[in-house]
Amino acid sequence: MTTRDRRAARGFGLGAEARAAFLLRLTGWRILARGYRAHGGEIDIVAARADVIAFVEVKARPSLEEALTAVTPLKRERLSRAARQWLSENGWAMGRTLRGDLVAVAPGRWPRRLAAAITLDLGHA
Repeated sequence: MTTRDRRAARGFGLGAEARAAFLLRLTGWRILARGYRAHGGEIDIVAARADVIAFVEVKARPSLEEALTAVTPLKRERLSRAARQWLSENGWAMGRTLRGDLVAVAPGRWPRRLAAAITLDLGHA
Protein backbone atom coordinates (compact mmCIF):
# COMPACT_ATOMS: atom_id res chain seq x y z
CA MET A 1 0.00 0.00 0.00
CA THR A 2 1.40 3.36 -0.99
CA THR A 3 1.48 6.49 1.16
CA ARG A 4 -1.25 7.93 -1.04
CA ASP A 5 -3.43 4.83 -0.48
CA ARG A 6 -2.90 5.04 3.28
CA ARG A 7 -3.88 8.72 3.31
CA ALA A 8 -7.02 7.97 1.28
CA ALA A 9 -7.96 5.11 3.61
CA ARG A 10 -7.35 7.31 6.68
CA GLY A 11 -9.49 10.08 5.18
CA PHE A 12 -12.27 7.59 4.42
CA GLY A 13 -12.08 6.33 8.01
CA LEU A 14 -12.17 9.82 9.54
CA GLY A 15 -15.15 10.70 7.37
CA ALA A 16 -16.90 7.53 8.52
CA GLU A 17 -16.24 8.43 12.17
CA ALA A 18 -17.70 11.90 11.59
CA ARG A 19 -20.81 10.37 10.02
CA ALA A 20 -21.12 7.94 12.92
CA ALA A 21 -20.79 10.74 15.49
CA PHE A 22 -23.47 12.70 13.62
CA LEU A 23 -25.81 9.70 13.68
CA LEU A 24 -25.21 9.20 17.40
CA ARG A 25 -25.89 12.87 18.21
CA LEU A 26 -28.99 12.83 16.03
CA THR A 27 -30.35 9.90 18.04
CA GLY A 28 -29.72 11.49 21.44
CA TRP A 29 -26.21 10.34 22.31
CA ARG A 30 -23.63 12.65 23.87
CA ILE A 31 -20.10 12.16 22.53
CA LEU A 32 -17.65 11.81 25.43
CA ALA A 33 -14.52 11.01 23.40
CA ARG A 34 -13.40 10.42 19.82
CA GLY A 35 -10.25 8.60 18.80
CA TYR A 36 -9.42 7.59 22.38
CA ARG A 37 -6.07 5.81 22.42
CA ALA A 38 -4.71 3.57 25.12
CA HIS A 39 -1.67 1.33 25.16
CA GLY A 40 -2.59 -1.51 22.84
CA GLY A 41 -6.03 -0.28 21.79
CA GLU A 42 -8.28 2.46 20.50
CA ILE A 43 -11.93 3.44 20.79
CA ASP A 44 -13.39 5.31 17.84
CA ILE A 45 -16.18 6.94 19.88
CA VAL A 46 -17.26 6.85 23.53
CA ALA A 47 -20.87 7.98 23.82
CA ALA A 48 -23.47 8.29 26.61
CA ARG A 49 -27.24 8.28 26.67
CA ALA A 50 -29.32 7.89 29.83
CA ASP A 51 -27.46 5.28 31.92
CA VAL A 52 -25.58 3.68 28.99
CA ILE A 53 -21.94 4.19 28.04
CA ALA A 54 -21.23 2.83 24.57
CA PHE A 55 -17.74 2.08 23.31
CA VAL A 56 -18.36 2.46 19.60
CA GLU A 57 -16.34 0.82 16.85
CA VAL A 58 -16.82 2.44 13.44
CA LYS A 59 -16.22 0.22 10.43
CA ALA A 60 -16.16 1.76 6.97
CA ARG A 61 -16.24 -0.66 4.08
CA PRO A 62 -17.49 -0.64 0.47
CA SER A 63 -20.77 -2.26 1.63
CA LEU A 64 -22.69 -2.34 4.91
CA GLU A 65 -22.48 -6.12 4.93
CA GLU A 66 -18.67 -6.00 4.81
CA ALA A 67 -18.59 -3.38 7.57
CA LEU A 68 -20.85 -5.45 9.79
CA THR A 69 -18.53 -8.47 9.59
CA ALA A 70 -15.24 -6.58 9.95
CA VAL A 71 -14.79 -6.80 13.74
CA THR A 72 -12.21 -9.51 14.39
CA PRO A 73 -11.39 -11.17 17.73
CA LEU A 74 -8.16 -9.13 17.82
CA LYS A 75 -10.14 -5.91 17.33
CA ARG A 76 -12.52 -6.92 20.16
CA GLU A 77 -9.50 -7.52 22.41
CA ARG A 78 -7.98 -4.13 21.58
CA LEU A 79 -11.31 -2.35 22.05
CA SER A 80 -11.77 -4.09 25.42
CA ARG A 81 -8.27 -3.06 26.50
CA ALA A 82 -8.92 0.57 25.59
CA ALA A 83 -12.36 0.50 27.27
CA ARG A 84 -10.80 -0.80 30.50
CA GLN A 85 -8.27 2.04 30.38
CA TRP A 86 -10.98 4.63 29.68
CA LEU A 87 -13.02 3.29 32.61
CA SER A 88 -10.00 3.45 34.92
CA GLU A 89 -9.73 7.16 34.06
CA ASN A 90 -13.49 7.77 34.31
CA GLY A 91 -14.60 5.92 37.42
CA TRP A 92 -17.93 7.77 37.48
CA ALA A 93 -19.00 5.56 34.52
CA MET A 94 -18.61 2.25 36.37
CA GLY A 95 -22.20 2.26 37.66
CA ARG A 96 -23.59 2.61 34.15
CA THR A 97 -24.59 0.00 31.61
CA LEU A 98 -21.46 -0.59 29.50
CA ARG A 99 -21.53 -2.05 26.01
CA GLY A 100 -19.71 -2.31 22.71
CA ASP A 101 -21.66 -0.87 19.79
CA LEU A 102 -20.84 -0.96 16.11
CA VAL A 103 -21.58 1.68 13.49
CA ALA A 104 -21.22 0.39 9.96
CA VAL A 105 -20.61 2.97 7.24
CA ALA A 106 -20.67 2.45 3.48
CA PRO A 107 -20.43 5.07 0.73
CA GLY A 108 -23.79 6.52 -0.26
CA ARG A 109 -25.64 4.77 2.58
CA TRP A 110 -26.95 5.98 5.92
CA PRO A 111 -24.73 4.65 8.76
CA ARG A 112 -26.18 1.67 10.61
CA ARG A 113 -25.77 1.34 14.39
CA LEU A 114 -25.93 -2.04 16.10
CA ALA A 115 -26.29 -1.84 19.86
CA ALA A 116 -24.26 -4.35 21.91
CA ALA A 117 -22.84 -5.90 18.73
CA ILE A 118 -19.39 -6.34 20.27
CA THR A 119 -18.84 -8.41 23.40
CA LEU A 120 -16.30 -6.60 25.55
CA ASP A 121 -14.08 -8.07 28.25
CA LEU A 122 -14.19 -5.40 30.96
CA GLY A 123 -13.19 -7.68 33.81
CA HIS A 124 -10.03 -5.78 34.73
CA ALA A 125 -11.32 -2.21 34.60
